[in-house]
Amino acid sequence: MTSYTFDVFSTLDGYGSHDGDWGGYWGKQGPELLDHRARLYAEDQLMVFGPVTYRQFADFVLEGVEFDAWAARMSELPKIVVSNSMASNEPLPWPNATVMRGDAVDVVSRLKQESEVPLRSIGSLSMNRALMAAGLVDRVQVTLFPVITGITGLEPIFQGAEDFDLELVDSRILDGDIQELTYAPTVHAVRPA
Repeated sequence: MTSYTFDVFSTLDGYGSHDGDWGGYWGKQGPELLDHRARLYAEDQLMVFGPVTYRQFADFVLEGVEFDAWAARMSELPKIVVSNSMASNEPLPWPNATVMRGDAVDVVSRLKQESEVPLRSIGSLSMNRALMAAGLVDRVQVTLFPVITGITGLEPIFQGAEDFDLELVDSRILDGDIQELTYAPTVHAVRPA
């Protein structure tokens, strides 16, 4: 069985994006972060997305946004979009994408059995929270940016998630103040009262 990594960017206060004037990476990216991300995505892997995150990246493609090297590589990788809501004739402008219908837990469970390469998902928050609750996420890789977005923060990453115990399996500091923390998650067992 192959591994599944939930890859997510976060502010210190747990938001995955913003509606402020911060810019991409909250304006904090540097060469170490970008080089490290390029190395992470150089390996063959199968990307897994929910429809919202897929459409966000597809919009960037349609707008002609120039991707950083790691995101350009992600464009080359095969992508599965797990969705029951996307129309069968909806265009898929982001290259190498296939829509798989069904429950994300069932689809990813099958992909973990069948894929010859590791699975990785970036964003797709609600899908990944459900996959974590089902025990299908082997690694949660959080890139923590040194900002607090109490006013402009959007998409609380773990809002509505189950309780999890996390085992730190890797950590690094990039560009002096960006932290990448990689955890193995386990659903926290509820103890009887």
